[in-house]
Amino acid sequence: MARIAVFNQKGGVGKTTTTLNLAGLLSRRAADPLVIDLDPQAHLTGVCAVAVVRAENSLYGLYAHGAPLSSLQCVTGNGWRLVPSHLDLSKVDTQFGKGPSVLYRLAQALDREAAERPVLMDACPMLGVLSLSSVFAADGVLIPISADYLAMKDALQMERTLKALEQVLKRRVPRRYLITRYDSRRRMSVEIERQLRERYGDEVCATRIAENVSLAESPANHRDVFDHAPSSRGARDYADLLEELVCAGFLQAHVRDARPSLRNVPAGARTALSAGRESAVRSQVAAGLHLVHSGRTGR
Repeated sequence: MARIAVFNQKGGVGKTTTTLNLAGLLSRRAADPLVIDLDPQAHLTGVCAVAVVRAENSLYGLYAHGAPLSSLQCVTGNGWRLVPSHLDLSKVDTQFGKGPSVLYRLAQALDREAAERPVLMDACPMLGVLSLSSVFAADGVLIPISADYLAMKDALQMERTLKALEQVLKRRVPRRYLITRYDSRRRMSVEIERQLRERYGDEVCATRIAENVSLAESPANHRDVFDHAPSSRGARDYADLLEELVCAGFLQAHVRDARPSLRNVPAGARTALSAGRESAVRSQVAAGLHLVHSGRTGR
């Protein structure tokens, strides 16, 4: 899979940190990633020290004027290509509607880009045109889940959302749940991991991202963790994650020095949502966003 949306409807779970560090490592391994910041808060754009004076020079230009992604890209100090965000992206829902033409605009723009290049999309946590556009454009969704009390609630909400969207996409969206801010000394972290693996089985990444000060410090220095602290636990965890995703075929990219993962994901029985709850969520999403069933099918 070349296009990955990093998405969770809850903020503060490590979406931007994950996008930043996977992009940094892909760039170091000559994979030439394209990274798209879909969050109007523009945290990833800010971490990359990219200043966007005019909204038209950001991803907003795609929605407002149909600008090709190639004209919106800039090369970051980390060496990878970024389509930056801008606060005006928050107006996309109200300015351009919520029908299929706007929801598929990002996917169509990516179809015109180099197919072999991996694409990482840092999705907006709010359920709207931007976050849905990332899912519609993606080959798979990576869902960071922080190891805290609300983690299971977050996972269930994401599962409901993806199931609702699959009725529109006419395909199942491949997904991986990534446990972040993990601390093996905390009983809650261990219990959250157990519950996630029991419910979602091998869709939970074997790699866990441990709570690590270097991961918190590096964005303040406008660096990924591999620049900031290459021998830190955080750097090792994200290197393991990339290897796992590539070896599993979830992320297809030319990655040098990738080694097969030796860890096995614990088996777990999946728990399906009730038909009534799925129907209710589908109705809610469809009514709010005017989705149609004539959209893009799986590639």
